[in-house]
Amino acid sequence: MPRWKELKRFCDNDGWELYKTTDHYFYRKILPDGRILRTKVSMGSGEIHTGLWREILKKQLEVTQEYFNEKI
Repeated sequence: MPRWKELKRFCDNDGWELYKTTDHYFYRKILPDGRILRTKVSMGSGEIHTGLWREILKKQLEVTQEYFNEKI
């Protein structure tokens, strides 16, 4: 499973906008069809748990694991 820093690197490399920083990084990406995707990235250094990672890929990033791997 990826680490939080890899998720942040993905967002930075894939054109996501960092729009807020608190105890987390908040990113958004506006898609060509007008939808806005959002994700929150922990500032922690740990690994993202399997179940949470699947949810992030599917519901927040809307990408495959392969696409994610290409961007980090």
